[in-house]
Amino acid sequence: MDLRELTAFQMIVQEGTFSRAAEKLNYAQSTITNQIQRLEKELGVQLFNRGWDVQLTKAGQIFAAEVNKLIQHWNDVSELAKALQNDEIGSIRVGGIESVMDNVISESIRRFQQQKPRMAYQIVTGNTDFLTQSLLRDELDFAICGEPPESSAFYFEPLYHEHTILVADCNHPLCQRSHIPFEDILTYPIITGGSTCLYHLEFSKFLSQYRESPLQLNMITQISAIPHYVIKTPAIGVVLETTPLIPEVRRIDVKVDLADIPIGFLQLRHHDYAAESSIRFLQRLIKEEFDNKK
Repeated sequence: MDLRELTAFQMIVQEGTFSRAAEKLNYAQSTITNQIQRLEKELGVQLFNRGWDVQLTKAGQIFAAEVNKLIQHWNDVSELAKALQNDEIGSIRVGGIESVMDNVISESIRRFQQQKPRMAYQIVTGNTDFLTQSLLRDELDFAICGEPPESSAFYFEPLYHEHTILVADCNHPLCQRSHIPFEDILTYPIITGGSTCLYHLEFSKFLSQYRESPLQLNMITQISAIPHYVIKTPAIGVVLETTPLIPEVRRIDVKVDLADIPIGFLQLRHHDYAAESSIRFLQRLIKEEFDNKK
């Protein structure tokens, strides 16, 4: 099966006859007929009922519904292969939340550089709000973050979901208990991420369901630093499940009914990028890294 056979099939369906499809493609009709015969042989099914007018078989109808996707996929792979053959010169600008930087992004960039050694890269870390504003200022080509509340200017492709958990010092009284009611958490100081973090906003909504306020609510913009701030203190840390924990800190067994936060690729809509093929290639590598870590 090759692209010419798929294109011939697509054109016959669009034009209604073999002869008009041959004219459109500037082929002899015998060429079109031979291509369809090869395609049918490779698929092991008959696609057309032979006659003056084109009539698809049931198998042909199913194939016709999918052929556009097959051709698009073929073209995408072809473009990707051409991009890999070219040592592009330029730069690519990527932003990401903390949880994807140390492993997913770093490993993807390493593989990217092996294929495109002449492409420079700029990596920026921040929360979703910061990365969203950077995209709007055209300072980034794409970001890996949450979907912003106002997303009409963006295209968002989800990759995975982040879950919020609570942590504390290993010697904290709550670390010795199980099935802790959330109300018990409110009697301790709480440390969460910055006020513009998506998970902070979700956590704040969750707190509004309770009459009592936390004993104290502290904020640290660097989420990965929160475990270090709860050591040898009564404070409870609110972090993402992917946040690396240090040996002195443990997860608390308390149910927090927060909605998971989708994390994915965020890009501006209808924007022309100078290094489009490189962007797509790097995103493909990043997807592979996420798949490997599932």
